[in-house]
Amino acid sequence: MLFTALSAMALAAATPVGLPTTSQTAPVYVDAIDYPGDEDGWSTFYDLERRLARGFNDICGDTFCEGEYSNIQHLRYRCSVRLADGVMGECIWTFAGSNQEVDPTSGKVVVDGRIWQCKSPIVPGTTIGEFYRALAGRDAIDARLPRGGRSIYHGLTDCGF
Repeated sequence: MLFTALSAMALAAATPVGLPTTSQTAPVYVDAIDYPGDEDGWSTFYDLERRLARGFNDICGDTFCEGEYSNIQHLRYRCSVRLADGVMGECIWTFAGSNQEVDPTSGKVVVDGRIWQCKSPIVPGTTIGEFYRALAGRDAIDARLPRGGRSIYHGLTDCGF
């Protein structure tokens, strides 16, 4: 009995904090592409992401891409959804950009790269269904989010490009 208790304590001490164990419970939140089940939201979410990327590309040159980083690119848009009831957790839109210059003495290209993680202003209690309906049109980036929320564009203005 003592050996079993000591073995369990050693195993617990050897398991890094934050890593899943075999006795972990079901997830509370999932990626929107996996709501309500495994990859069930795939086509709806990726359609939305494509429309958001198109909207960003349409406005980038006159807004966010006029500064030091003129080549900002959309990388990925991701949202979390509470599995039990479809209430959204948060949405993060990730972008990357860079500024390159040639060093005239060495000929090396000097790169200053940045990554931005922009949080969409989702109002607490918003469901994924409400979210998709509000952003169903072509101009999803400018559509007002449900429950009196601001647009995803407004979330980008808070991002600090």
